[in-house]
Amino acid sequence: MALPNRKSGLEEQIEENLRKVYQKTVEEDVPDRFKALLEKLKAQEANK
Repeated sequence: MALPNRKSGLEEQIEENLRKVYQKTVEEDVPDRFKALLEKLKAQEANK
């Protein structure tokens, strides 16, 4: 019978730290210049 995959302490620590770093990025606001670009692209698509 195969043993279930178990993460080592190091793997768990790496996973936790990556989640912390990327969670901050996810919570950041989209810069206004990107919002403007998205609106411009949507307008171009609507005009096709």
